[in-house]
Amino acid sequence: MQLKRVVVTGLGALTPIGNTVQEYWEGLMAGKSGAAPIKQFDAALFKTQFACELKDFNVEDHMDKKEARKLDQFSQYAIVTATEAMADAALLESNPNLDRIGVIWGSGVGGLKTFQEEAREYFSGDGTPRFNPFFIPKMIADIAAGHISIKYGLRGPNYVCVSACASATNAIIDAFNLIRLGKADAIVTGGSEAGVNEMGMGGFNALKALSTRNDSPETASRPFDLDRDGFVLGEGSGCLILEEYEHAIKRGAKIYAEVIGGGMSGDAYHMTAPHPDGLGARNTMLAAIEDAEIDPSEIDYVNVHGTSTPLGDIAEVKAIQHVFGEHAYNLNISSTKSMTGHLLGAAGAIEAVACVLAVKNDMVPPTINHFTDDPELDPKLNFTFHQPQARTVNIALSNTFGFGGHNTSIIVKKFKA
Repeated sequence: MQLKRVVVTGLGALTPIGNTVQEYWEGLMAGKSGAAPIKQFDAALFKTQFACELKDFNVEDHMDKKEARKLDQFSQYAIVTATEAMADAALLESNPNLDRIGVIWGSGVGGLKTFQEEAREYFSGDGTPRFNPFFIPKMIADIAAGHISIKYGLRGPNYVCVSACASATNAIIDAFNLIRLGKADAIVTGGSEAGVNEMGMGGFNALKALSTRNDSPETASRPFDLDRDGFVLGEGSGCLILEEYEHAIKRGAKIYAEVIGGGMSGDAYHMTAPHPDGLGARNTMLAAIEDAEIDPSEIDYVNVHGTSTPLGDIAEVKAIQHVFGEHAYNLNISSTKSMTGHLLGAAGAIEAVACVLAVKNDMVPPTINHFTDDPELDPKLNFTFHQPQARTVNIALSNTFGFGGHNTSIIVKKFKA
């Protein structure tokens, strides 16, 4: 069968460096760090006392207080970005068939704060099981997709992908595949996460996954730097409206870019560590390139997973060099996590937004916080350190990987009718 083309017609972003798509892009171009001491709780006794939290965000600016109380933060974030993306796409203005518009969302942990609050309330009481009736509906990871579909009356495919930090990219790939197979006309997709709380910070600290650079939070996320010591936890959401090309053209939609390929793989190696040679990362990039029916040399920019962990950054670079060979030296490579921190299951969504905007604007976001070269990394590679770089970006690839060995890659291309 002839696969249908899939385009991006709307974007939404709520990030530690900007609360809208425009603010997010401006933050990326300015090399802005979103890391700062934690404000949501007293982190004085934690090994890590900082994170990439949202700034100047008040949910009641976006929904009434009664509605907000029924939602965990991760669902609040999802609705805010979906609202921005839907308005950007003007998707409902042409009176489309709502049976053929779906929501496929990603979240690695769902309502962690709600779980923490309910557990704290129960165990601090007399043992009587008194629970909020919204406890389960607020906590479950799929509920964000449900709320978006209810808000807009979208009756197409509706579910959530959970694959740790690869969740949002898995969701975007699923949305892409369903549309090109003709199963939907458009899908609201992306991911959201709200893990900056005591359980989130404590759990990742116990894994020794987080940076503990409390004396300099703004420089703590330093992908590819010799002295990187772990990732910086972030929160927020990203949303993309994916739409079948003919459907978008018929209604006169604004088109940002075209999605042309997606890849998925498993490391089959370790619960939390990547394969040391980047085998899974290699396989997912190759799968995405094959799916897109392009040559690796056609890719201009790779937005890497690049979390600022000692093992992960090296493994991913090895994979890139294997996949691209000599063309690796022609690529721009950057980790926007150096600015946003790691949004866990939402990371792939905001990074896909960054790739779409890189393609649209012919600008590559930088990798900030580089101080000392790592001798294990090839210095001839262009990691786009310090400053954004203007260049023609016809095709961009975004990588996201998750605990359990989940690997995903998505490829976007400059739109041409």
